[in-house]
Amino acid sequence: MTKAPNIKVPNIIVVSDIHAGCHYGLCPPKNYFPIRLDEGGTYHPSPGQRETWRLWRYFWDKWVPMVTKGDPYIILINGDAIDGMHHQNVTHITANIHTQINLAYAILAPEVDKSSGLIYIRGTEVHVGQGAQNEETLAERLGAMPNEHNNHSRWLAWIRMGKALINVSHHVGTTGTMAYESTAVFKELVETYNDAGRWNRRPPDVVVRSHRHRCLEVRVPSVNTYATTLATAGWQLKTPYVYRIPSGRAGEAQIGGHLIRHGDEDYVYTRFCVWGGKRTGEITI
Repeated sequence: MTKAPNIKVPNIIVVSDIHAGCHYGLCPPKNYFPIRLDEGGTYHPSPGQRETWRLWRYFWDKWVPMVTKGDPYIILINGDAIDGMHHQNVTHITANIHTQINLAYAILAPEVDKSSGLIYIRGTEVHVGQGAQNEETLAERLGAMPNEHNNHSRWLAWIRMGKALINVSHHVGTTGTMAYESTAVFKELVETYNDAGRWNRRPPDVVVRSHRHRCLEVRVPSVNTYATTLATAGWQLKTPYVYRIPSGRAGEAQIGGHLIRHGDEDYVYTRFCVWGGKRTGEITI
């Protein structure tokens, strides 16, 4: 058995789709800090948002220390930390992008300060601005690792962690039925292997995608023990758009985050901490 190399940071904690600024998105209660709006107004989170915040605190205060085993970790934010102005919706806490960025920063900065660094992946332009300009502002303010062009956010990352190679981007396809929920996620792994084979490059051990707010992982055998492709949960409750698709109508919001860890036996392995949400809409007659 070959021991894994003694690497400095053996853990990556992945969170995505916070959607700060939406009244379904992540939002702290006022005893943490008040959400101050332009011209002096304030916002008080809904009961659902308060419950999501309780899970957020459990995730960082209990789960992350447990699964990282006291070792240092990098935080990976995989897009859509703010909600932006999109689809003519009326679900905003505020349409002021400056205020949304301030809220996302206040949520994320304390966790980034406890980590060994931040990698920031750009999300969906309809949420984070054309060219992800608003997310770049947030990533720079949070001190995310710059790329070769000195941008603090990026569309894609190839991360080397010890022996492991990890491919990360925000977007992934969706489906109208849970019966084919794994198809688009697995296709991401297949596409990376296809491209690696064409150009004689090494394929990734882990592929990470987000965007659809539903946790799903596919693992297949490979020369490096196994290859994993995963889609992450989010930190946003069900919005009106979710009810348009069967899987959204049938299920509740999936809330949570993920660990990628370089192991002693495996090149790399993954774990997730995900909650299925409370069933809503029940009527007793």
